Amino acid sequence: MNWILVLEIGYIIIMLLVILRVLYDTRSGSKALAYILFIVMIPVLGILFYFWFGVNYRKRKLYSKKIDQDKKLREELRSRMYAYSARILNSGLIPIKHRNLVEFIRKSSSSPLTANNVVKLLLNGEEKFPELLNALEAAHSHIHLEYYIYENDETGNAIANMLIKKAVEGVEVRFLYDDFGSHGLGAEFLKKLEDAGVQTAPFYKIKWYALASRLNYRNHRKIIIIDGKTSFIGGINISDKYRNDTKGENGLYWRDTHLMINGIATLYLQYLFLCDWNFCSENKLEYDENYFPPPIKDDLIQQKLVQIVPSGPDSTLPVIFYSLMQAIGSAKERILITSPYFIPGESLMDALIIAAKSGVEVILLVPGISDSKMVDAAARSYYTELLQHGVRIFLYAKGFVHAKTMVIDRELSIIGSANMDYRSFDLNFEVNAMLYSPDLTSELYQAFIKDLENSSEINANDWLNRPKYKDLWERAVRLLSPFL
Repeated sequence: MNWILVLEIGYIIIMLLVILRVLYDTRSGSKALAYILFIVMIPVLGILFYFWFGVNYRKRKLYSKKIDQDKKLREELRSRMYAYSARILNSGLIPIKHRNLVEFIRKSSSSPLTANNVVKLLLNGEEKFPELLNALEAAHSHIHLEYYIYENDETGNAIANMLIKKAVEGVEVRFLYDDFGSHGLGAEFLKKLEDAGVQTAPFYKIKWYALASRLNYRNHRKIIIIDGKTSFIGGINISDKYRNDTKGENGLYWRDTHLMINGIATLYLQYLFLCDWNFCSENKLEYDENYFPPPIKDDLIQQKLVQIVPSGPDSTLPVIFYSLMQAIGSAKERILITSPYFIPGESLMDALIIAAKSGVEVILLVPGISDSKMVDAAARSYYTELLQHGVRIFLYAKGFVHAKTMVIDRELSIIGSANMDYRSFDLNFEVNAMLYSPDLTSELYQAFIKDLENSSEINANDWLNRPKYKDLWERAVRLLSPFL
């Protein structure tokens, strides 16, 4: 009996110490509360769950090492781009209401505001992949790819064959893939690339002794840089399911959005790639003019203004989350949001409700067909409050909407890899593009309106009068939202 008492006292002490760690290491109050309840209510397993999934790697040695490695590259880029960015900011091309947003991004991530960009909006894989193959074919110096999901299918092999062709021609080709998202590639596929001269590296390789935590922090970015001039960024991974031109009648229609950029914004995406590559690969890369060609000295200042926004466990702040909050707060006319996974949290909910109550048109487009019942249930738990305060919600009915976009008024649009959920804001490595362009914003607005034609609007009265058990289930699942 004495030993049982000693064990009980010992466990209570350990539990209190773990709770203290949760309070110290978890920035979100709701997330900290969820972990604490789990630890208290489920003995032993709750503690193990926290250490597997909840340790904040922003403060861990592993990511501290990555931050140290990134510093030199960041300083090189900053010295090159600071004066250029300041000239654009002072040119008067950026509306006054967005200057604070530009400054926040620049100061929190050293990401410059860039002009001299030709930007093309790509809707779905059937538009992206032909443009990508043409751009890869034209490469003469280097190709850098970084993807969450890359599948060994028709699309994946078509791009792989192009990479092999360019590597044989003498082009430097580097391929960084997430070890979880691209787990199906297989050794044979990678060997085929490597034998042709393509350098490959997995992001944060999954190992049995740290399986859970390594699953929790993933590289969700989808970027390609070609010759330091052309780049691709957005939500479309490399897989057959992202294109609709090769599917039969029973294939699920996949609605997604990507960008092709020719211009100075590519340099910051190059910086992100080199930082991530040096974190994962033994073949380190240094700052080189070959990777960062100097900006063209001309008067193309009227070309598209773009600012890249990164975020991840190596960021000192959740930069993407804060940039979205700042953008929403700047809206005067409309906020149009497309997100496949919508678990916004209290702060973002408050921002949307304040906007709606202030007379701003707020429309949310989410999947009617979801690929995760748990995430879908957690997302629906937020709809009641939004509908009560005037936010309009549409369910996409044509297929699965995977795009991550936002339109603010008439001159700001956002396209990237980040969903509106805890995972994208706090756990994953993500990247968005801020487009300060009336033309591009108009294009994305038109695409959004077309998507609404293939959607059904939730009737607020019908939703508020649903059976109580549905609302109760969704609110219960919402308690798990920090873990989804």
